Amino acid sequence: MDGTYTTDDGVEIAYTRWAGGSDLPPVVLHHGFTGDAERDWVDTGVVAGLLATGRTVVAPDARGHGRSGKPHRDDAYGEARMSLDLSGLIDALGVPEIDLLGFSMGAVVSLIAATREPRIRRLVVVGVGARAAELGGVDREALPTDVLAAALLAGPGAVVDPRAQMFVDGLAGRDVDRVALALQARSAHAEPIPLDRIAVPTLVIAGDVDPFARRPEVLAAAIPGARLEVVDGDHGGCITNPRFLELVRDFLGG
Repeated sequence: MDGTYTTDDGVEIAYTRWAGGSDLPPVVLHHGFTGDAERDWVDTGVVAGLLATGRTVVAPDARGHGRSGKPHRDDAYGEARMSLDLSGLIDALGVPEIDLLGFSMGAVVSLIAATREPRIRRLVVVGVGARAAELGGVDREALPTDVLAAALLAGPGAVVDPRAQMFVDGLAGRDVDRVALALQARSAHAEPIPLDRIAVPTLVIAGDVDPFARRPEVLAAAIPGARLEVVDGDHGGCITNPRFLELVRDFLGG
């Protein structure tokens, strides 16, 4: 079932809800930068894998992405703003609590949300490492945000910094708003996250060759009681690893 809601700053957020038969809370999946619910969670088999356990699954498209609104305002972006959108989604669903899984940008959004949103029961983050604890966001050493923004605005076929090539290649043939994506890149969260406030069971998953999730043990150590699992794979490949889904299902099923 597709749905939408409007945020407090007037942006329409689109989401899809797949109903399951379990009495456990719905699992909310927050995708990564330049992704959307379909690409990050449906195409990778994560939605199907969770539905097979009976869980209800909800996957929003973040602002600037997918079917959601794409304002061209500097103040409309950033993971802190997206974390407020998550709270709005819980309101729209009308449920007392959720389990939350975030990938890459969505992992930063989820970490911020978990420091202040009491309706999160369990948390899984994947695709981030030490820099989420040390810098409060994605690993900007692996890919500076200004370099990424410039590459997004360069347009199809342009020669871009090789560090941004993965993201630019992923946009080929897609109907995306490059200005909105560049605004998000420039607004990437860069302030400390009070990770010691996270009081829910947390699982950190990292790909063993993911350049954006280096030293994940630092992140796990900063979250009280968090558990770390490392799987084979790079940044995108780790979520298609069958071990990833197995870990998520086991952790969220408890």
